[in-house]
Amino acid sequence: MKRAVSVSLGSKSRDKKVVTTLLGEEVSIERIGTDGDEEKAYQLYCELDGKVDSFGVGGIDLYIHALKRDYPLYAGLKLIRDVKNTPVVDGGGLKATLEARIMQDVEKQLGDIIQPKTVLLVAGLTRGGMTRSFIDAGYQLTFGDLMFGLQIPIPIYTVPMANFAAAILLPIVGRMPIKMLYPTGEKQLEVVPKYEKYYAASKVIAGDWLYIMQHAPDDLSGKVIVTNTTTEADVTFLKDRGVDFLITTTPVLDGRSFGTNMFEAALVAAAGKNRPLTTPELDQIIDQLSLKAQIQDLR
Repeated sequence: MKRAVSVSLGSKSRDKKVVTTLLGEEVSIERIGTDGDEEKAYQLYCELDGKVDSFGVGGIDLYIHALKRDYPLYAGLKLIRDVKNTPVVDGGGLKATLEARIMQDVEKQLGDIIQPKTVLLVAGLTRGGMTRSFIDAGYQLTFGDLMFGLQIPIPIYTVPMANFAAAILLPIVGRMPIKMLYPTGEKQLEVVPKYEKYYAASKVIAGDWLYIMQHAPDDLSGKVIVTNTTTEADVTFLKDRGVDFLITTTPVLDGRSFGTNMFEAALVAAAGKNRPLTTPELDQIIDQLSLKAQIQDLR
């Protein structure tokens, strides 16, 4: 059996292990949280190097995957600096392929029922594939990266301005400490409502689940959430707030939609090439497995 492990800086309470079959191979998929302990994450990568078939990097990326290019995230790269034998992915491959199809796939399944076509992208600058999908589907965009990532209460409304902001900010962001950029450990479980008017102004709220959750208002009536890494408890959280649809970009396995890093690591393990998969290879596998948006009707 193949083994794919995501070492995450997130809370241990979100850990999960399932066994599934991909590409004809039985694959163990396992998330191991370190409660924000970067040294422990580093040690786990070292201890498991060469003993598992693939790593996913959870709770942080190796690169910021923007619309026009990838920017190194040095705090993430530091965690895997001594990994020599096991291929490592951060989900960027699936963000560029599977997520780039998401809204086109949703419209095939649901038709044109999501109206108005407005979206709050909590991390649009750093999730280029998903952002392109919304652009191609004709959505009016609100980029919330400055608010959710840097706690600067300024929205961005146009793609040219988003690209300009990315070119200026992301080289700087890439050198910032992890805890300044993303909730880690038990902070991932905190919900402090904020930016309510931006949630209210858009029909769709999309992007990283922890960013969406950390500032979610009590009332999300009629909203559509597009994300992944959701647990059964997260689904209940959204139902209680009145969400209409939860759309995840990765398959739901035993009640859990794993992060792109974890699912990409699972595909790398199943493929058995002992290296990250290329974009054409991932596109081919997505078609081969008929992967599509997972839509949960929460009404």
